[in-house]
Amino acid sequence: MGKNLLKLSDLSTDEIVSIIDRAEMFCQGTDIPNFSDKIACNMFFEPSTRTQYSFNVAELRLGMRVVSFNPGASSLNKNESIYDTVKTFDSFGPDAIVIRHTQNEYYNELLGHINAALLNGGDGTGNHPTQSLLDLMTIKQEFGSFKGLKCVIAGDISHSRVAHTNYEVMRRLGMEVVTAGPDEFLEKTLDREDFDRAVETSDIVMMLRVQHERHAETMNMTVEQYHKAYGLTVEREKRMKDRAIIMHPAPVNRDVELADCLMECPRSRIFKQMSNGVFIRMAALERAVK
Repeated sequence: MGKNLLKLSDLSTDEIVSIIDRAEMFCQGTDIPNFSDKIACNMFFEPSTRTQYSFNVAELRLGMRVVSFNPGASSLNKNESIYDTVKTFDSFGPDAIVIRHTQNEYYNELLGHINAALLNGGDGTGNHPTQSLLDLMTIKQEFGSFKGLKCVIAGDISHSRVAHTNYEVMRRLGMEVVTAGPDEFLEKTLDREDFDRAVETSDIVMMLRVQHERHAETMNMTVEQYHKAYGLTVEREKRMKDRAIIMHPAPVNRDVELADCLMECPRSRIFKQMSNGVFIRMAALERAVK
């Protein structure tokens, strides 16, 4: 059995930095292994573009053979459980299984029953380890280290597995992390700060998508009101620190979380995050199957 990657809180900071360093080597095109004898299975029970297809590209870059699960054409429609569905694919003998599911910590019922290495592509509102790793890689490329940096994570905190994972790991790496946004989107257990103050004093401004599909209630403001109060407007971007960067896990609601013209402005690292996602997932897959 290979090494699972389920949540970053399971990993030491040394292990986290080691994965990032390995991804950086892949980014430079050096020492890429050939896993042509390995099979990866991607099981996305929830819609995904960046995570699903960057895992796919990472697997192909490593020479792996890839099986992609289609939930709409599966026995899920016959009320098969996630356990039995994953156990079925594991019975086919893949070396690694990448899973995204709407259920928080879906993997707990699978542990000890699956032979393949499990890689978490996102669980509910809980964890998104490879997204956090690619975020950290992007930050390290920009600033060289983590200690002493300040990051504001702004927006739909309560529904964001990205926020939950990043908040924990960034603090362990010596960063100051604050959250900002409407009261109904925030969590009492996480440090919060006035959004405008946070934008002006942070090295990293990380905006989060308003996840309408996860809300039980309708948002209490229009998208225009949200953008004015809690979006990264052009005016707010001008008040950011000189070397500060803009990040977003995407998909982005343009002119809601941030102004459309900021998506590819000189401060933006949004598409760089996506590029780094391939290399991080290569490193995670190597760790899983070598």
